[in-house]
Order: sequence, then structure tokens, then C-alpha cells
Amino acid sequence: MKSLAAVLFTISLLAVLSGCKSPGSQRQQQGKEGALSDKQKVLFTVDFQKGRTLEYKLTSERQIDVDWNPQGESSTDQGTLSKSTESMEMVIAYTPIKVDPYGLTTIEATCKQVKVTRTKSRGRDALESLKGKTFTFTIDPIGKIQDYSDLERVAKEAGNKAFRPGKERIKDSDMVEDFIAIQWFLWDSASSIEKFTEGVSIGQSWDSQLPAPTTMVLKRARDVTYTFDGIRPSEQGRLAVINSSFSLAESVKRNWPIPYSGSFRLSGRLGFLRQFSMGLEFRDLQGQGEDLFNIDTGQLEQLNHQYEMNIQTSIPLPGAKPLITIKQNFKVQLLRSEENNIEMPRW
Repeated sequence: MKSLAAVLFTISLLAVLSGCKSPGSQRQQQGKEGALSDKQKVLFTVDFQKGRTLEYKLTSERQIDVDWNPQGESSTDQGTLSKSTESMEMVIAYTPIKVDPYGLTTIEATCKQVKVTRTKSRGRDALESLKGKTFTFTIDPIGKIQDYSDLERVAKEAGNKAFRPGKERIKDSDMVEDFIAIQWFLWDSASSIEKFTEGVSIGQSWDSQLPAPTTMVLKRARDVTYTFDGIRPSEQGRLAVINSSFSLAESVKRNWPIPYSGSFRLSGRLGFLRQFSMGLEFRDLQGQGEDLFNIDTGQLEQLNHQYEMNIQTSIPLPGAKPLITIKQNFKVQLLRSEENNIEMPRW
């Protein structure tokens, strides 16, 4: 298998032979030629300019429904359906401090704003401790994370704050895993293209896998199928529309950062259900999404992923088989200069 450096050298050589200096200039040349035809190929490479900061607003919203009597005719009327919601909103500034268009780029990320809200809360969420914190990570030219050790460090620092003082390890609800998950798929629609040197044509699909975080710390994932659906013009440049569909993954990648270690017990009703994790049956996960990738600037403009996951539980009570339904929505938005100082809502 060719090394990444060799592959990127090939891209550079092909670009020069075709009259282009880089993947970025190739995009500019394509822009001058007008819209793409169905047979034309596009290179999805992630571009950064040293010292130029990009700010993203990251949102995760989740509704958790627990039906304690799924076999009943009217669970809601009988008071056996419990609902809870939680959401997190962050603004993170990403500043390239070392840029190599044909190697590794080092990004410094600063958590400028963090807010978490939930219907059933015991106080400040552990994720909010990341406000003002900075971490670094490295990515390759197609946006794949190569070194995430510093990201894992800050995630574990936040994760530790979710545990109550005392000898027994009891963890309150937190959204640290949501923060990790969004970092992981910021550029996934571009970095997961297997034969990225060949480019992608309209209608072409490719596969990936992304985390499916939950308050119950179930370590599940979703299989993703991306499809390049065309070009949408905008004032910022040509936006590649990348549609996605999600399904339940049978296994989970082992290289994702985790914020907790060791054994512990979760607080609350969901913690009670998690104690019987051996009896959890993950029935289904279905959803869809849309990524808008700016092929003229080499950056993700926005992202919207939605899915629903169904979990059947079995607990040692006569006839009790609660059904858990998780409705998840992730959103990412690149902020322009006039949006960078947005006022966060007060919860």
C-alpha cells in the first residue's frame, strides 16, 4: 500500500501536469469553468491557512423516551412513558498553527462557549468545564485525525468531573461523549472517501462509521453511507451536497477517544436500566443527514444529522421489558465574522 506522502506527491504531480498548483487551485479552476457535469470528478481535500481561525457552532440535542409498558394499549395514559431531553451547544475556534498541505496539519482548538441543558439536571454538566480550555490535534490533507492524544486528555479531564465525591464511583449525566463525537465527524464526509485521489462524481456513494453517543454510555456506533448529490451555489463558494443515511453498526471502532475508565454506576433511572446492560437488545437505528462541503475553500460549511435508535431492555421484574427510544440530532455551522460573537442563550 502506498504511503500517504507518496499518494499526495502523486496528486501534486498530477495537478502540476494539468496546469494547477494544488488541490485548492484545482477547485478554483473548476469554479471558473462553471457547474460540474455528472461525469466530472471533485477532489474533497480539507484546506487550512496558517493563522486563519475558523469558528464552528456545534449542537447535540437528544430526547430519551422510556416506555415501561410497551405492550400496553396506551402507555401515555397509564403514566408509564417517561421523557427526558438534553442538549449541548458549543462554539469552538480552530486555528492552524502548523500547515503542511501534503502532510500533517496541527490544529489548536479553543472552547469559547459551552452550554448544557436537560429536563432532569443535578447541577452543572461536566462538559461545561471545557469553557476556555484549549487542545491540539493533527489531521492529514483529507481531514482524517491522526493524533488525538490532546483531545483525549481534555475529554478525560472533563469526564472526571462527572463523578460524585466519595468512595463509590457514581457518575452523573454528562455530554462529554457528544463533544468527542462531533470532533470526530467534522470532516468525516471528506476524509472517509477511500480512493480520494480519484475524486468523486455526482451520485457516487461511499461508507464510513460514526459514534452514536448516549447518556447511558453504551458505546454504540452508526454505519454511514454518504452520497454526493450535487452542487449548491452560494456567496461563499460552491457547496457540495453530501447526503447520508444511518443504520446500526454491529461493532465499534476501538480508536475513538473515551472520557471515562474503570467501573462505575450511573445515577438516575437510566443508570438503573444500564445495570442490566447484558439484557439490552439494540433493535434498530435509522436516520439521515446532510453535509455541505465548500469545494472552493476546502471546508465544511454546515452539517445536520438526525437518527432514532430503539433499545429493548430486560430487567428482573415480572413482565418488565422497558423500551428505550433515543431521538438524536447533531448540527454544525461554520460562523462568519459577524456571527463569531453570538450571545449564548441563558438556561
